[in-house]
Formats: sequence, structure tokens, C-alpha cells
Amino acid sequence: MAIVSLHELEEQLSLTSDVGGEDSLLLSRKIDAAQNHIERLLGFRIEATFGGEGQDPVPPVLVEAVLQLAAWWYEQRETAIVGNAVNDVPFGVSEIVNEYREWAF
Repeated sequence: MAIVSLHELEEQLSLTSDVGGEDSLLLSRKIDAAQNHIERLLGFRIEATFGGEGQDPVPPVLVEAVLQLAAWWYEQRETAIVGNAVNDVPFGVSEIVNEYREWAF
């Protein structure tokens, strides 16, 4: 189950109901893919660690990371060139993930 709702992503993208409704399946796939990608980078499933009975709530920065990445993937359907740099993910997502990542040596 996603930690981000379709409505939250529509808000992130400033989509009106007429546009968001048409793209709801696509947006849902972007949410699922973004959360899956972030969980793989973290090394753990977010919902197994946060938000459950007796657990701390899902950190707002992890919600933000999923929103940013899903929005980025929706708006930039492929790797984007911004100026002279190629950006795979929006600025800030990597920093958020690194704060919560489980490191193993």
C-alpha cells in the first residue's frame, strides 16, 4: 500500500480534477514506482518500518520524497537535461533517502 494518496500527488502537481481524473491510473503507477524505488534505495519497506501499530508515523520527508519522485516521473517521462546537467531524480530525493537508509558493511 502506498504512503502517498492519488489526491496528494494531484496536489503536488497542481492538477485540476479534469486532468487528474484522466491520468489517475498513470499517476497511481508513478506513486507505486516511486515508493518502490525509494524503498530499494533505503533497503527496507517503508510500511514495515513506519506507520503501523506501535510504530512511529511515516516521516514526512519520506512522503515528500515519494511525492517529488512521482511528480518528477510524471512531468519528465524520460531522463531530463536541465542546463548542462542530466538529472535522473529531483534535487533533494537522494538527500532524504540517505538520511533514512539502512547501511550495511
